[in-house]
Amino acid sequence: MEVFFNSLSLILSFDKDLYEIIFLSLRVSLIALLISTIIGLPIAGILASKNFLGKKLVLIFFNSMMALPPVFVGLVLYVLFSQSGFFGFMNILYTPMIMVIAQVIIILPIIISVSAELLENIFQEYKELFDTFSVSTLRRVKTTLFDARFSLITCILTGLGRALSEVGAIIIVGGNIVHYTRVMTTTIALETSRGNLSLAIALGIILIFISIMLNYIVISIKNISKQNSYD
Repeated sequence: MEVFFNSLSLILSFDKDLYEIIFLSLRVSLIALLISTIIGLPIAGILASKNFLGKKLVLIFFNSMMALPPVFVGLVLYVLFSQSGFFGFMNILYTPMIMVIAQVIIILPIIISVSAELLENIFQEYKELFDTFSVSTLRRVKTTLFDARFSLITCILTGLGRALSEVGAIIIVGGNIVHYTRVMTTTIALETSRGNLSLAIALGIILIFISIMLNYIVISIKNISKQNSYD
């Protein structure tokens, strides 16, 4: 029980090192989420509203990427961005920037695949109307995205949860450097192996709290969406 009390003490006393790790985790994941959302939603909208040669292959690709092992993502990025790699001249290995790139690669397929399936169902409701008035592809995508805005937030938050829980790729490309690239999941792994359970449990409590808040937001958004559909 002493370990749990020490963990709560770290949280309630606003321990500097603890909150530095938390804020870095949130910063990296939120930046990755923003980039993935900006790239992913338009792609999902196009996949949902337009038929083209190879569409099924594209969907299969993104669905397959959802199951891509994060450790493999980290390994590929390490090879590409190491000093002897193709992008080694950028010197971003073991920096927050490469951690963002890793998380984008991991969560982008999730946002695209889940959003595309959702948007396609909504698009079918408008398809006849779009065809009647010869609505442009851009307009179709915009209309579908707007109509699905509440449900899309749920998809985006799913991506955020995935990003925050990532450890495999991040520890390979970030190096888990103190005060620079150490995030919540990598710190939990390291401190547990060191026997520093107080810090590890404190970060675990924070992750659980964030998970509960994300689920609460998702449920609230679903309720708002249902109320709007009834109206």
